[in-house]
Amino acid sequence: MRILFFSMPAVGHFFPLVPLAQAARATGHEVLMGSCGEAAALAEAAALPMADVAPGVTLKSLFTDFHRRYREVNERIIAGARSEDLEGVHFGTFSDWLADGAISVAEKWRPDLVVYERMAPFGLLAAKVLGVPAVRHDLGISPGERAGQLRHLAAALQRHGVQELIDDGPWLDIAPPSMTGGRRGGWLMRPVFPAGSGKLPSWLRLESRRALIAVTLGTIVPRMQGIGVAQQILALAPEVDADFVLTLEPRDRQKLGALPENVRDGGWLPMGPLLAACTAVVHHGGSGTMFAALDAGVPQLIVPGGTSDRQVNADAIAARGAGLACAPDVLDASLLQRIVADRNLRTAAQEVSAELSGMPAPSEVVQRFEELVG
Repeated sequence: MRILFFSMPAVGHFFPLVPLAQAARATGHEVLMGSCGEAAALAEAAALPMADVAPGVTLKSLFTDFHRRYREVNERIIAGARSEDLEGVHFGTFSDWLADGAISVAEKWRPDLVVYERMAPFGLLAAKVLGVPAVRHDLGISPGERAGQLRHLAAALQRHGVQELIDDGPWLDIAPPSMTGGRRGGWLMRPVFPAGSGKLPSWLRLESRRALIAVTLGTIVPRMQGIGVAQQILALAPEVDADFVLTLEPRDRQKLGALPENVRDGGWLPMGPLLAACTAVVHHGGSGTMFAALDAGVPQLIVPGGTSDRQVNADAIAARGAGLACAPDVLDASLLQRIVADRNLRTAAQEVSAELSGMPAPSEVVQRFEELVG
């Protein structure tokens, strides 16, 4: 079987597809990743073949072009719309721009099945054009604003002679049911996290140290919103009875200047091993970081800010009791202290960790793909 995976060109969109693609290849199936921009380096690191659907295009250039072409529309949406609407118009428009290249790749490679992450509905269109099954890979707690995405694909449908595009096929749900109110109708799949190529510094592996809090803002937030939350944490750190490890890209770390005595610069570290060595984590609310923390069974403090699914994740973590959530303007030392001292938060996080480990592995989902394709 030949399986074509489509994603937007970003770490948080591409990486969730990697374990499934690797599991499919390990069982003898052919796989191809379809994306562009920064996804090329990610595919190479994961030893997966990739077809560039839009040479020269990156996630940053997509946003830049959108703001330039649709400035008035964008300003109106940002001023008064829900975050789901903003997601729909952005990623629906991006999918329209990437659809022609994706369909060209699909027509040349002729897959038996298309798997696409939920922000890349151009994958659903490619499957429709080829007449093959498609499976949507969700990325977290939020189901996303799919109707808005499909609405902004109308021009691509017309270009390729497709009358209607309906998102009614199978989908992969990586969220633990205890955090979503129960089963949601998708195929459950345990989120698995690529190990990464970095190594933990020796001081992170010391057993005789006090509580350690990881701090990360992901890859998108520093570019789009800056590193204000990291700066707040540095100011609060001396008041907290814990050590901190910053995981920022070098260019962001340079903006912070001298660090307090209880804060260490970890550089860009593999998230799974890092969190296994930490007591808690403070982050932006990205699904990848949230699930990695749940997998490690450590409490988390989410400071989402902005829009998209980050607020949804923050609310879900707080409601489950596996961590805390706050707006940037109310972040204080007491919240940082609580995530390392509150046993109830740790117990809930460990409960969700056990729940995740009991969900079907990617290899089991590949078997369902085989049944779907026949």
